[in-house]
Amino acid sequence: MLPYRPCVGIMVLNRDGLAFIGRRTGGPEHVDMAHAWQMPQGGIDAGEEPWPAARRELYEETNIRSVEQLGEIAAWLNYDIPPGRIGQAWNGRYRGQTQKWFAVRFTGAESEIDIVRPAGRHEAEFSAWRWEALENIPALVVPFKRPVYERVVDEFAEFAQART
Repeated sequence: MLPYRPCVGIMVLNRDGLAFIGRRTGGPEHVDMAHAWQMPQGGIDAGEEPWPAARRELYEETNIRSVEQLGEIAAWLNYDIPPGRIGQAWNGRYRGQTQKWFAVRFTGAESEIDIVRPAGRHEAEFSAWRWEALENIPALVVPFKRPVYERVVDEFAEFAQART
């Protein structure tokens, strides 16, 4: 059986308790555009620890650097991609992802967020973004990621209280 790809996921919360979500530009994980939204996430490089990987991925996908860490889910959360898409994702090397999730508070100005020209000359992964209420997020992601997102929303709900 194929292994899981080690990754990180980041829930970015604003001062109003809403989470950043981005509309993916495409990719083999996506089965339809109605469920193309997700929170920032990405692979952990060889020898890299999860928290530095989360900060790097967040910066590469959104240009966001102004954050304070709020929490971390102790367990690694897994999802499998649909069998028909395994050969299309990650060169067929993985059956899905195992993810370490972090919650952060965005402390910067929204002008810092740039999904069109992300940091380090990376290709844009999102075509749009918005702040979204936590309870709405699981219904916006591809169905096979939904159990992970439900767990993330449940675990980090305490951090979603508006801050003045």
